[in-house]
Amino acid sequence: MADQRRVTVYDCRSENKARPQREVLETSGLDFNRFLRLLLPKFAIPPHEKFVLATTDRVILDFHKFEDLQDGSTLHLLQREDQALTAATEEHINFTPHYDTLIKGGLYEYYASEGQNPLAYALAELIDNSLSATAKNPGARTVEIRMVFDGGKPTVIVLDNGCGMTFTQLKNWAVYRLSKFSRDKVIVGGSGYTRPDPVRRSLNSDISYFGVGGKQAVFFIGNSTRMITKPVGSPDVHELILSKEGFESREKDKRDIYSTVIKNRKPGDYSHVKGDDERCLRALIGEEFGKKSFTAVVITGVSPEHVAFLKRDFDVWTRQLANLYHYYIHGVNGKDTSSCSAKVDHLPKIDIQVRLILSHPSVLNLREIDDDRQTLFLNATVDTFEFHAATEKDGGTVEGVIRYHPFLYDRETYPEDPDAPPALDDDASDWENESAAWQQARARKHIFDCFWNGRLIPYTKLQEFDWCAASKGPKELAECYGRISGVLFSDDRFEVSTNKLTFMDLEVKLKQNSTIFTRIVNSQKQRGKILKDFTEWLKKCHEKWDKQVKFVGFKETIERKELTPKKMQHPWATFSSIVWDGKVYKTGQLVKSQKTVPIVYGRMGRFLLYGEHKGSVFATGGEVEVLLEPKEFYNTVKTIAISKINKTATDEEIQSIIDNDSLLEVEWPKGNPWPQNASRAAGTEFGKLRHVKILNKKGESLSQMPSVGLGKGKKMFVELKIVHQDHKTVLHSVAQHSPSWNYAFKKTANLTNPGNYTLSLNTKISESNAYVFGGRQLPSFKLTFTIVAGTPESFVVSPVSTPPHVGVPFNISLFIKDAHDNAAVAPPDLRPVLKCRWVTVAFNGPFFSFVSLQMYDLNVTLPGLKTDTQTVQICLLPGNPHSLHVTPEDEPIALENGNTFTFTAEVHDEAGNITAQAKQIVSCQVKGFPPVTADCSASGTGQLVTKPINLQITNGEPQNLTVEFEMPSKWKVPLVLRKLKVVPSTRVSRMELCGDDNLVLRNGEKIEWLAGGSLENLFYKLYDEAGRLVPPTEEIACRIKVNWTGDVNVTDLALGKLPVLQVPTQVQPPIFYLVSYQDQNVSVSFNIVPRPDEATKLKATPLHNTVKLGEILPGNIIKDLTTSSSKRVNVLKLTADAFCNQESSGSVLVTGVQFLSGPLGPRELCFTYGSFEERVHVKVTAGVPALLKLTSGPEMVRKKLIPTMSKVLNGHGIATPFVVQVCDERGNPTTDQRVVVRVNSSPPTLKVSEPLAARRFSHSSKGTVRLPCCSTRGCYKLVFEGSLNQKPIPGFTVNLTVIPDPNKPVSLSVEYNTAAVFPAGGRFPVFSVTVVSDEGCPMATFNPAAASMRLWKEAPPQNTSPPRNVGNSFPLFNYSFKKCKCVFVFFHCRDKPIPKQVGKYTIQFSLKIDDGKLLSSNQDEHGNAAGRDLGGTVVVSIENLGGGGSGSSGQSVPLFEGQKNSLTTSLVEGKAHFTRLVLMENSPGEDGSDYLLLFRPEGPMVPTTLDPFPLLFHFNKDAENQQKMFELTKKKNTLTTSIEALRENFATSTELLTIPEIEELLTRKRSELDQIVRSHRVCSIPDQFRGQQDVLGAVGHLALVQDADAARVISWQIRGDMDCVLTKTLAAAQRIYKDTNGQQQVMSLETMFVRDDNRPLPHIRNGRALFDPPGNPVYAIDLLHFPSDPQSCRTAFKSILGNTILMDDLNSANHYRKAVVQHKMPCPTILTRQGDRISGNGKFGGAQNRAPPMHALKVFGAPLPPHHAALKEHIGDLLSQHRSALEKKQEAAKERGAHLKMMQSPESLKQRKQMEEMITQLEENERELGMFQVERTESHWQARDDCPSEPRQPSGSCSMTW
Repeated sequence: MADQRRVTVYDCRSENKARPQREVLETSGLDFNRFLRLLLPKFAIPPHEKFVLATTDRVILDFHKFEDLQDGSTLHLLQREDQALTAATEEHINFTPHYDTLIKGGLYEYYASEGQNPLAYALAELIDNSLSATAKNPGARTVEIRMVFDGGKPTVIVLDNGCGMTFTQLKNWAVYRLSKFSRDKVIVGGSGYTRPDPVRRSLNSDISYFGVGGKQAVFFIGNSTRMITKPVGSPDVHELILSKEGFESREKDKRDIYSTVIKNRKPGDYSHVKGDDERCLRALIGEEFGKKSFTAVVITGVSPEHVAFLKRDFDVWTRQLANLYHYYIHGVNGKDTSSCSAKVDHLPKIDIQVRLILSHPSVLNLREIDDDRQTLFLNATVDTFEFHAATEKDGGTVEGVIRYHPFLYDRETYPEDPDAPPALDDDASDWENESAAWQQARARKHIFDCFWNGRLIPYTKLQEFDWCAASKGPKELAECYGRISGVLFSDDRFEVSTNKLTFMDLEVKLKQNSTIFTRIVNSQKQRGKILKDFTEWLKKCHEKWDKQVKFVGFKETIERKELTPKKMQHPWATFSSIVWDGKVYKTGQLVKSQKTVPIVYGRMGRFLLYGEHKGSVFATGGEVEVLLEPKEFYNTVKTIAISKINKTATDEEIQSIIDNDSLLEVEWPKGNPWPQNASRAAGTEFGKLRHVKILNKKGESLSQMPSVGLGKGKKMFVELKIVHQDHKTVLHSVAQHSPSWNYAFKKTANLTNPGNYTLSLNTKISESNAYVFGGRQLPSFKLTFTIVAGTPESFVVSPVSTPPHVGVPFNISLFIKDAHDNAAVAPPDLRPVLKCRWVTVAFNGPFFSFVSLQMYDLNVTLPGLKTDTQTVQICLLPGNPHSLHVTPEDEPIALENGNTFTFTAEVHDEAGNITAQAKQIVSCQVKGFPPVTADCSASGTGQLVTKPINLQITNGEPQNLTVEFEMPSKWKVPLVLRKLKVVPSTRVSRMELCGDDNLVLRNGEKIEWLAGGSLENLFYKLYDEAGRLVPPTEEIACRIKVNWTGDVNVTDLALGKLPVLQVPTQVQPPIFYLVSYQDQNVSVSFNIVPRPDEATKLKATPLHNTVKLGEILPGNIIKDLTTSSSKRVNVLKLTADAFCNQESSGSVLVTGVQFLSGPLGPRELCFTYGSFEERVHVKVTAGVPALLKLTSGPEMVRKKLIPTMSKVLNGHGIATPFVVQVCDERGNPTTDQRVVVRVNSSPPTLKVSEPLAARRFSHSSKGTVRLPCCSTRGCYKLVFEGSLNQKPIPGFTVNLTVIPDPNKPVSLSVEYNTAAVFPAGGRFPVFSVTVVSDEGCPMATFNPAAASMRLWKEAPPQNTSPPRNVGNSFPLFNYSFKKCKCVFVFFHCRDKPIPKQVGKYTIQFSLKIDDGKLLSSNQDEHGNAAGRDLGGTVVVSIENLGGGGSGSSGQSVPLFEGQKNSLTTSLVEGKAHFTRLVLMENSPGEDGSDYLLLFRPEGPMVPTTLDPFPLLFHFNKDAENQQKMFELTKKKNTLTTSIEALRENFATSTELLTIPEIEELLTRKRSELDQIVRSHRVCSIPDQFRGQQDVLGAVGHLALVQDADAARVISWQIRGDMDCVLTKTLAAAQRIYKDTNGQQQVMSLETMFVRDDNRPLPHIRNGRALFDPPGNPVYAIDLLHFPSDPQSCRTAFKSILGNTILMDDLNSANHYRKAVVQHKMPCPTILTRQGDRISGNGKFGGAQNRAPPMHALKVFGAPLPPHHAALKEHIGDLLSQHRSALEKKQEAAKERGAHLKMMQSPESLKQRKQMEEMITQLEENERELGMFQVERTESHWQARDDCPSEPRQPSGSCSMTW
């Protein structure tokens, strides 16, 4: 352990502290126990209080953890481990760079651009960190790049929902070059690096690596970064700021450069964020609520070049990012939009969103980009070749994919790289006929894009390997090597540069001889030679995908059923021609095949191409139909591949071969020809064929083949085949040649099977039975014909598939047949005859067990047929529902009252059979009772049990009811009615109460009884429905209930006796009493009115004890005459204007009580009646605010030796604030907190450093108003005004004069010899520089070292101001006047060298002011040279303060010499010089008055917006008076300085306090604090569940309301929810519900749905008020203050209160609701401060809509006033002062005695008297100077609207000479 170890402890236990207590403790040599003993007294921790100590990582300290603490650690003192921080805390950290900075610092230059903007790759470094942080997310992984360029400070934010960083991890992040491999070797912490498990494409998200990129990236983008992170499982947010400004500041102050603090705070706390330009940071922090973990990188100070690039080239850099993370976004297979079934890789979804916030924000998900390089190449790929590469030494693995991009449609499909640099124009003539993509494919040098752990390394691209190089492949595939591209996916065993732009050793390792390449097929390694596999794959791609034949003239799409497999049968597109190698082939053109057996000759038919095609297309090949010639001989179409067309054969050669073919001739028998496609009836005889001949082209008959050489030709036979349409051969015969009849065939058997037949005659060679010879088909003949059915002769009846139902038609199918059993057509006049007979009763089947099935024989006869009768058996089932049968059928049916009755219903068909079908619902409706139903769908029957029949039977007479039965779904089934007779039952139906003296209590009767008396000997009697007396029993007694007591005697009740009823002693409204039997089914109720005794006293009860002065006391005062037992007497009768007599109640209502005058405080009201007297105390408070008073301020404390502050120096403010008191019209201070005070200036030209905004005194009627710095000289009035509910309250006016500051420099005046010559290399003349003060006079109180002279080369003509040190525009020299001697009020610059280079130069003199600003010669208000290009004139005139010149207001003004009222001089380069400005002698004007000199520029170049310059001067006609004023001014300054010194000396006598004074002050403060606590309103509802886990507490304790009236009415509105316990989770609510056995009402935030709309009040639409609302409407929830967890509490109260509105009074609320409804807007519930309510439907009035008094409610508590916190702080300070005073008591007493003795010395008394004389002289001097005259003329200033903004006062000058 180090020698010194200090830890910082923050006390975060209290949730109400705005700033936690902070202590730095020395812990060297201490163990944990000794440290706790040191800690407890430091933070005043009681011995039994529970607390925890946690580090900023939320690690709870114990003995071992305490030993591991480092020096400078920060600890949090908390109540519990998961407690949220009440305020932000800080911990100092050091992040000295790691030693790798020296080792690897010069390895690569970061962000080598290679001709591209590298900003996207800088952002990629931050995205890498986000992907690593979200790697273990169970759900979606989200990364957001937010560009905030909406007018504020340009900001770039990278936000993710990852695991976040703990304090230690954030500290490690700050250490430069602390890679993940080194974090287990350094002191700052870490658990070491573990390589992730292998995954496909190495998409393991392990790409945040070296500890370099993040820091370099943020400082490449901007100059400051703010890291905001919240780790998983921690309630704290950690925040770290690194900035260029911070580094430079620490270096300048010689502090540790690599040290800063990490701020720890709760989520959503942005109190540390300052400035409006960081409003986006506030919004970002506001999004932290509800997030379990996150990390946000906020980069500010973004350079303008980066901002312009991010806006302008938004598509470029987002496309680069989409290419970098293509496979993380789209998965291992990438974004292949052409694939129909993408493979699922089961990886979590990754969303990388880019949000550009301008005037119109836009959002882009990188997943939506479809023009990045990887997407273009994937979608242009038709086939892939996957392989695996393994290096021998380090075990590194690489997955590779080669993609093929075919030649299509006469062009290459190799994609163009969207991010590639533009191609050079060299050798453009060689490529002018080729596409740009093909040029790129031919010219490129690399094939493979390289990925590292799934992320693209953009500046590394690899050439081909040996086995995929064009030099290793066949020459015919040479151009195919230009059509491949590829990607390599490597793991982290291959090194990359720290900026992840290039690989270090990938190419070297992969091209080593030891590297093994293996092909991957279906995710499995395939053994073999990869060179051979690749070559075969490339050849296959070329043959399959390169399309080089153009198909033209699309016709149609056909199906080719002759092909196998079936999937190749469809679709086939047909075309009329093709273009192949520049030659056109058309339909009908002669063709000869090549490389076919046999060689085909004929004409081209259709050109066939597989696939769906429309229009002209290109393909690598296809097929063509060839019509063999001659057609008469072959009549065959043969399909061959287009590649089999012999392109060298000529038409003459093909035609000569066709002409030598022969044909076959058939001669039919006479009278029985069979033409093509003929139809014959079944059984028709097929006659014999004779004279079948084989003829050649010349018509000669042939019987043998032509001879070949010297041999004899081979004989030919003719073969006959008849084939049915199902390919079955019906007849086969062979005929030999006969000289008589050539070839003949005998008569064939009859053909009886209908269908299509084919007759074929084929010539074949006798020896070989071949049908071809010499590669040609021999002659043949084909005939197609059809056999149809003959005449009908018989028929067949098909069985009935579904049993028929009674009354339901059914169908019977008949099949007509001919003699050969073929289906024949029925005759048109056929009429069937049906006969049916009953057979027997069938069995009960499994599905029809409830009825007997009837079996019948059905005979069908078709007259006219050879076989005309057939029989079929059918089974008959019950039919559709036709009627209902209900039992019993008695009329009527007797039923005892109160019982149920059971009916049985049967559903019958029209034959009376019970039938069962779906949805057979039978309804039973007893008139006057709810219906009952029974489902008869299964059995056809059902039972219906009625509801209990309870009727009111009178005099025991039976009653008749009607019962209706129907089937609602079967409206054709008729209704069935039954009569029901209800007879009286024996149950108890009536009760009577009776007592002594024949007392009978009737139901609802009201009786009077003596208050405090009792009713004894009450009895009850029970009767049944027939009026018979029911004797009481113990069973009946147990069911007798009374409401006046719970203690009953069952024995007495069994005898019919009721408990004794005790009448209340107080006189009150009628009291309800009830006796019931069987849970109040039978009961008797009555009311007793207590009757009072004689009156004994008078009692007065006011509803309110407080009334405002001048207002009527709210409510009424109730006066009652009561007896000795507090019983009310009904004998009081009074009449008065202010009295309302209530004789019936014995009380009087006193109204209209009003106090019109007198002091505030308690008043006493005395009421007398006869000999009775009663006094009531009422507190009178101040009335309605009516005026404002100034209680203290600069002018009101002059008697305490503080000088007047009505005069303020220009640029200074009034230090003493104005204390304003709000009073009623009688001057009494009020306590109304709604008054708003505004301060305005008159005229409004007063300029202040801070606006005088309106302010509300929220906690008292007294407030302070400070006047900030004033910068506009002149005379003004500060007007204090107030308002209450937009009604004005008059205030007061304070006079104010802003005078020039003689010590404030405002300009520099430079004088030199203007006739001097400036030779090159010579010396400048003497420059005399004068510093002019705000008074316009030269000043000498400045530091000469702050003055300097600068010389510039003259700027270009368009530059109107001297250049500011930007770029190379530095001054040629900068001369400081540190050694220059100040002579009076100016300084000289001598002997400065003139530059040797001839040209124009600019000289500027400047003076450095105290606030760091630079005052330069010839500058405008912004410090820039102004008016250098202006020309014209300047006119000076004199005006009075009221405006206008002489005679304009009836007053004369002074004139210049020569009796001129204005003078004019030239304006050259923005300057005008008045060499003589003198008033004429005996000039008109009022002596001693003030006037204005107005300087007006005129001319065409002068802007119209340039205001005239005013100068105020005091006019005196005689020189003697002027001299007197000069002397008085000098005397005034001397007196003011002397008084200040004396006042400071005497003021020290009041600064020392004695110990008794401290004790007295402390006692007074404590008493005041106790008074605040006692009078503070608190909620009285118990809150015993508060503090439990996930429990917020009772609703009444979660909010505080300042206004008592608002607290009352809001508490009443939600009175049912005030004691409800609010929990965060449903589990906590269920736990409380279970613990209290359901007695405690609970509510969970998890089950609440609250719409987060933050809608405005109903009268506001689109940000504008529809009307001026009365009564100050405000949402009730906005008046609630939530001390803890405001977000959760606001959600709960939003659910409870909704949009309830609070207003002042009922009248305003009704008018407001009316106006809202008239604007077609809904209006929610409205409450008023008076306690009224208007519901959402407009209802108001009555006791239900009026809140009771506050003492009758449980209301919200009130927040403690700020004065309470101030008192506590004062008490703490006083205790510290008291302890310090005790320690130094002796020393202070001695010092005080010596000081008092000195103050009583003659010298001190003499000085005090001298000071008082000086004050008197000063006031007299001011009166002589005429300073009060300025106040007299203020009315002129206020009466003029165009008063000059900055009038200047001269310092007593009388000559007016310039």
